[in-house]
Amino acid sequence: MAVSVFDLFSIGIGPSSSHTVGPMRAALMFVEGLRERGLLDTTARVRAELFGSLGATGHGHGSDKAVLLGLAGERPEDVDTDTVPQRVADIRASHRLRVLGSHEIAFNEDDDLVMHRRKSLPLHPNGMTFTAWDAEGVELAHRTYYSVGGGFVLDENSTDGPVISADTTPVPFPFRTATDLLAHCESSGLNIAEVMLRNELVWRTEPEIRAGLLAIWQVMQDCVARGCEQDGILPGGLKVPRRAKSLHEKLLAEDGADDPLYVMDWVSLYALAVNEENASGGRVVTAPTNGAAGIIPAVLHYYTRFLKGTEDGVIEFMLTAAAIGVVLKETGSISGAEVGCQGEVGSACAMAAAGLTAVRGGTVAQVENAAEIGLEHHLGLTCDPVGGLVQIPCIERNAVGSTKAINASRIALRGDGTHVVHLDKVIKTMRETGADMHTKYKETARGGLALNVIEC
Repeated sequence: MAVSVFDLFSIGIGPSSSHTVGPMRAALMFVEGLRERGLLDTTARVRAELFGSLGATGHGHGSDKAVLLGLAGERPEDVDTDTVPQRVADIRASHRLRVLGSHEIAFNEDDDLVMHRRKSLPLHPNGMTFTAWDAEGVELAHRTYYSVGGGFVLDENSTDGPVISADTTPVPFPFRTATDLLAHCESSGLNIAEVMLRNELVWRTEPEIRAGLLAIWQVMQDCVARGCEQDGILPGGLKVPRRAKSLHEKLLAEDGADDPLYVMDWVSLYALAVNEENASGGRVVTAPTNGAAGIIPAVLHYYTRFLKGTEDGVIEFMLTAAAIGVVLKETGSISGAEVGCQGEVGSACAMAAAGLTAVRGGTVAQVENAAEIGLEHHLGLTCDPVGGLVQIPCIERNAVGSTKAINASRIALRGDGTHVVHLDKVIKTMRETGADMHTKYKETARGGLALNVIEC
């Protein structure tokens, strides 16, 4: 199985790729399966059960709303985020749901959407089951899914075993590890972005790849712009005020002439703007997750605005970052519920550091070194969202992760690419650290800040 740049960077809805985007896709997969097998017209009841981290923090992450929207036929990439609150309210008030937008059934959320806070399924902390019955109570279908981070959904069934629904087309430069990736670069004379591009060409033409990446970049820019225009209080009950608009106004009023770190305040602003939009359920780009969605846009804005970057550079940045993301996903994890926030913010920081190093003329060795630095200094980072909301510490954590990515890139570029600890070793350490980490620190909202900060 090869992972595409468009798998790692996908347009979706906040606040969480694993807890919002994944459940929406899983619910949609289930009901589309009913239709494909000719079972939709006889379906009278559908029941969804969420387990583990999904059950523990699902309400704060919007998992319940996501399931309702997925059952109704919505996709994360094109759902109208402005209409979501009213659509969900209508389903709840009427106790009726139009499956795939056409087949209406009774739906009592208390009975038909169950959040198991203390139960887990075996393969991953983000487990879900969906069951459908006919009017006589005869079971028509039952499926188990796992949301494994970044919006990826694993479909478990009794005949084929657990598989991730993804393209299995052979690519010219298959790789799972950074060692594999660097070996391809050495043998072919290509850089990391060029290797990733050659693989992408098995699915799309180069103009299509270019247009797709620039479209994703435009969504990132739009997200920052919206975040800089909105004020008020973020939803969810913590009463967290939006800060991006105020910070934007302050920065515009200054010229930064006497502040050598003025530029870094802009980087923080870009990340805050994205993650405030994400926390409010807005349109964001999963990169590689929603919880860490602000880092790559912030560093890309830094590159384009302050380093006078070009469109070609944006594409090289994204392809390079995606290649590192493939390695992280294949051999580590990008799931906070599996390894803590080291797998989300740490991964995004590594990807951004690699992309920035590439577009600043770094060698392949320097790019790998930058990614290694970015991830290494997030090792052990817990995922402990207060109230199960992607707000505290998530929003500020993205701002800090963005500045760390720039710092990691600068350190790598000042060296010659030679370093003691290889990226593969850091990823292995990240996964082992995540395995040793207590469950309460992995997106369950039962430890760390989530326990010690009183919800207002």
